[in-house]
Amino acid sequence: MSQTDAMPSSPTVRFLDRTTPPHIVTLVLLAGLSAMNMSVFLPSLPTMTRHFETDYATMQLSVSMYLATTAVLQLAIGPISDKYGRRPVVMWSILVFLLATAGCLFAASAGMFLVCRMVQGVVIMGLVLSRAVVRDMYPQDEAASRIGYVTMGMALVPMFAPMIGGTLEQLFGWQSSFVFLLLIGALIGLVSWADLGETASHTGATFGQQAREYPELLGSPRFWGYALSSAFSAGAFFAFLGGAPYVASTIFDLAPIWTGLSLGAPAVGYMLGNYVSGRFSARYGINPMIFWGSVLTSTGMLLSLVIGAAGYHSPAIFFSFVTTVGLGNGMVIPNATAGMLSVRPQLAGTASGLGGFIMVAGGAALSVLAGHVLEGAETPMPLQLLMMIASALGTLSIIYVRRRERRLRLAS
Repeated sequence: MSQTDAMPSSPTVRFLDRTTPPHIVTLVLLAGLSAMNMSVFLPSLPTMTRHFETDYATMQLSVSMYLATTAVLQLAIGPISDKYGRRPVVMWSILVFLLATAGCLFAASAGMFLVCRMVQGVVIMGLVLSRAVVRDMYPQDEAASRIGYVTMGMALVPMFAPMIGGTLEQLFGWQSSFVFLLLIGALIGLVSWADLGETASHTGATFGQQAREYPELLGSPRFWGYALSSAFSAGAFFAFLGGAPYVASTIFDLAPIWTGLSLGAPAVGYMLGNYVSGRFSARYGINPMIFWGSVLTSTGMLLSLVIGAAGYHSPAIFFSFVTTVGLGNGMVIPNATAGMLSVRPQLAGTASGLGGFIMVAGGAALSVLAGHVLEGAETPMPLQLLMMIASALGTLSIIYVRRRERRLRLAS
């Protein structure tokens, strides 16, 4: 019997009892803290620019440098947790995050703030390890369902975090967002201390031993198929993030409030897609969920492009079809993540970190590309085409995985 099949399908879980595996609420909180830290302070950037007597481009580095840091950290957090265990890495990461947040709060210069902001990136462990913990606890298809629920909860945070940050700034000043992060981080740290039992069963291997196993992971066509399915699916969303502000404000001339609301269109689809994953992945398996999620996104963007080619361009049409990107991501990413983590279960943390790096790095590149293809555009069609191509490549990736698995079954 394989290790995956031998895993218990329903481990005993008691909330706030660290002698048992963690409750899903704790995993949602850990993943949500990472999302909250990304966006809660964004409404305060203009005020912070004036406070630190610098320019907006410099303060904008608090976003781009943070993303770059989290991408690199994902490569390290996974292997470290595979060696030392999930629990100690979570607890030490939260402590470092709290110290870095205090540094942001009391920074005397923009440079010091940016350094502390980059150190805050350690909180990405919440996203990496919440997924690895789920894979430690459950077999592949059920893990996809649980990861879907975790990321569905996380999807809510980016919708509300900027509103929370904007309200706090208006009432108490920009520093209040970081006080809020301190309090929330400390609370989640206490919950994790009480609830997060160790789930990794393969700890103790040296980094050299892990490194010798990397070729086995990196040489797996299935790992790359799942990783690219996730990366291209998320890439369509990152391309949207990179180009949609230009589309909304310059092409459609929307007011800021409507621009903000329109940018939330993918989140609606994403929550629905995560629900579908949580409800049906264990029943139908991860590969069909990834395939149909990719097909939904590709079809939605193709229809959007066809309507645009016919000369119909409006905010309602554009942003309505963009919800299919969120819907597809909600179906693809949890299931593709479970697939990546199942290729070599003893390297679940490493696979989670590497997969996250591939997704964020590829998405960041598509986000930059979206800005270039839209330069001077009078319609959103260049962005629609880019998003359709990315989603289509994701579909081809999962088709490759399915054919690979079919060949392996026939050969066995």
